[in-house]
Amino acid sequence: MSDRGILLGRYQPPHKGHLEVIREILEEVDEIVIGLGSAQRSHQMDDPFTAGERILMLKRLLTESEINLSKVYFVPIPDVKSHSLWVSHVISFSPPFSVVYSGNSLVKRLFKERDFEVRAPPMFNRKEYSESEIRKRIIDNEDWEHLVPEGVAEAIEEIEGEARLRDLSQTGFLQK
Repeated sequence: MSDRGILLGRYQPPHKGHLEVIREILEEVDEIVIGLGSAQRSHQMDDPFTAGERILMLKRLLTESEINLSKVYFVPIPDVKSHSLWVSHVISFSPPFSVVYSGNSLVKRLFKERDFEVRAPPMFNRKEYSESEIRKRIIDNEDWEHLVPEGVAEAIEEIEGEARLRDLSQTGFLQK
């Protein structure tokens, strides 16, 4: 097996920080699995986009950045409510991988306990390149497009993501 790493995240939405992390990881491994966590969730404040919409955004982000999509696997991973089963759950949805990339301490601990090599990906401008910051700016009708690649902004417009987020932020919509 060539070196293949997995990067787990929710990508709600994908942003320029994610792009830089993916570029860095592809300097270390031959292929990358992008695991989309909470794949079953959508239309919620913290998870407004469907797994399919997030894959669309990620494909556009990578294509416009000239990253070879033949080196990338997109794997939607629904939640499982048991930490003791979670690593096996991720493995069951993914092609084989040898390295796990995560900044999340629980994710790192769970994979280390299963003897995976775990690396912390570099962080890029976390104050602005933050999914929650981008969602907040969309809801507040502030400038946000410069935080995501053009293809991601176009996908959000195409699926009427701005209106969705603003609607979700209004009282009366089911929250979590």
